Amino acid sequence: MVMSAVGDVNDTVDVLKAVADPLRMRILTLLAREALCTSHLVEETGARQTNLSNHLRILREAGLVDTEPCGRFTYYKLRADALDGLAGLLGDLAATARANADSKRSCP
Repeated sequence: MVMSAVGDVNDTVDVLKAVADPLRMRILTLLAREALCTSHLVEETGARQTNLSNHLRILREAGLVDTEPCGRFTYYKLRADALDGLAGLLGDLAATARANADSKRSCP
């Protein structure tokens, strides 16, 4: 099931978990520059193909990466809109924290 960075809390947690892994973050950084196939990602990261495939599956399921078949290869590209949604959510949290910086609930 493909999730969205702007869905419910569980979807957001899944997206944050997906980007929290150093190799997945490296993959996202590479895909921000251009669409790449697994062979390119193996070359760029030094990771094994099976390991990369597992990480790419997690990124796809989190809704952060799309696939595009091209002959016998599959290209992966970053979904900027998903990152925009996550950035917006985090920006909203920061704005709420700033607006309520002096608020505190009294203890019973």
